[in-house]
Amino acid sequence: MKRKFGTPRVSPWALSGLLAAAALVPFANAATPPAPPPNFGPNVTVITPDMSSSAIISTLTALSNETQFSTNRHSVLFMPGTYTNIEAPVGYYEQIAGLGMLPGGVNLSGYLTPNFGTPVYGTPTWPQANLTDTFWRSLENMTITPVTDTLQNAPANTLQWGVSQGSPLRHLQINGSLELTNSYCGNSSGGFIADSVITGNVNSCSQQQWYSRGSNFGSWTGSVWNMVFSGVVGAPAQSYPNPPYTTLPTTPVSREKPFLYVDGNGQFNVYSAPAQKNASGVSWAGGKLTAGRAIPISKFFIASPSSTVTEINDALATGQNLLLTPGVYQLSGPIQVGNANTVVLGLGYATLVPQNGTPAIEVADVSGVQIAGLIIDAGPVNSPVLLQMGVGAFGAPLPVGGAANHAGNPSVISDITFRIAGATAGLATSALEVDSSDVILDDIWAWRADHGNGVGWTVNTAAHGLVVNGDRVIATGLAVEHFQQEQTLWNGNNGVDIFYQSELPYDPPSQAAWMDGSANGYPSYVVSEGVPKHTAYGLGIYSYFNQGINIVEDNAMTVPYTKGVNIYDAGTVWLNGSGQITHVINGDGAAVNSGFADKLSPVTVYP
Repeated sequence: MKRKFGTPRVSPWALSGLLAAAALVPFANAATPPAPPPNFGPNVTVITPDMSSSAIISTLTALSNETQFSTNRHSVLFMPGTYTNIEAPVGYYEQIAGLGMLPGGVNLSGYLTPNFGTPVYGTPTWPQANLTDTFWRSLENMTITPVTDTLQNAPANTLQWGVSQGSPLRHLQINGSLELTNSYCGNSSGGFIADSVITGNVNSCSQQQWYSRGSNFGSWTGSVWNMVFSGVVGAPAQSYPNPPYTTLPTTPVSREKPFLYVDGNGQFNVYSAPAQKNASGVSWAGGKLTAGRAIPISKFFIASPSSTVTEINDALATGQNLLLTPGVYQLSGPIQVGNANTVVLGLGYATLVPQNGTPAIEVADVSGVQIAGLIIDAGPVNSPVLLQMGVGAFGAPLPVGGAANHAGNPSVISDITFRIAGATAGLATSALEVDSSDVILDDIWAWRADHGNGVGWTVNTAAHGLVVNGDRVIATGLAVEHFQQEQTLWNGNNGVDIFYQSELPYDPPSQAAWMDGSANGYPSYVVSEGVPKHTAYGLGIYSYFNQGINIVEDNAMTVPYTKGVNIYDAGTVWLNGSGQITHVINGDGAAVNSGFADKLSPVTVYP
């Protein structure tokens, strides 16, 4: 099997003197003889503490200038150590991550932000008012002590992370405050925090919605329509809809994203976290991670965009895990994951694009699979589904409810964006289909593009963002937008959703083109008739019909009217355009339209 890689942008990798600063958990299987570091190819930049602050800033600035639909991808990995006076932007398709096991392994003073103002070393290029398309960038696994940012007029000792979907914060410690917009409190549309400590205040400012899970906050201020917290120490008290805080003391089932780290012997590994039940606070409380697996990098097939699907699948079939280095992968067929406990980890927003109408990834009905850190784009030939969790013998359908119980070792999908067009023309019937039971969906954004390349009602066709057929599936942080039928269709029993964000399709050309039988429009969130048990918390569904036509949706949600189905804190908002959403759920909730614009129509509990 050929593997073609270039040269890392920053080399040599200065390991000496760095690892003592790393905060690591001793794993017995990590203490192996030192080996040369892996070559992750030309799109991975390794930052070391012996680099000057000016060199680091210059490197990060050069990587931050990608356009919204660029084909370039970047992963920036900070070796363990201390970094001072780092003030740099974070751009599209850029992952920044520390290589310690705990956030304390990388200590940085300064700020890394998507919302750079007027830097002293160049022309300002970052938007200051509208952050609703600030997507596809991430920050994880380090400690940041914010300096006072005079360039952006930020509050003292405050890190600004003004983003919308697809831009998670994970496994961080911020010694100070966090502001989820920019200095202008610009329009912004949702995001995700998990497994992080923010010692000061978190201010959501203009964020329309936000989900935080398994973290510790000094305090929280701000709300617009839908702020959801589960297992967050320091979260505001439950108060939906005034203010619209939905607060759960724990998260019923969760599993943290796998991540790359360097151990005390200079070996690269991937940490695979175990599942947790009813968790609250960070997974690394007291300076120790919950006991998981340290998987040596030698157990991974390190793929590049030149790797073939055959090479990847041959490696997976022999028990290897898969690490996808940054780039765009044009897939001739599906990546097939058939073994339990396989980790598929993308670096730097690695992007999969099926070319022949197949899924990008198929996962057999096995336990403990972890898939994380990817963009999956629809390709030029319609795919029935882009990612299918639970395939019997790679093609045989599973019964509704799933074929096996995986509750003891659930699979998890973390930080995955699905795109139907936008970057490239594409079609798919469904973005994500979950046929296995006991799957965790943690920070998922399924997006039928409303702008970019290949966009139009009959051009980037896609019926569903998410279809759930398995039982006991839980979604923690789910955004599904602009699909043409039911955006989320839940057929499996005993499902749980915590946080839901959805915009209806902007572009129905007529009411007749968007009818669910005799009903006006398709509900965004549907639990199928006959499902006996389902629970959902904190759901926001919004309309912007922009064709100048009076489009009506009768109900934003429909669910069975039965004792076991309970919906808490759901609401609708008319953003702009024409038409209306007549009810929130099953005929309950007031209409939203131009006479009731930018205001929440809430239903606190149903039935």
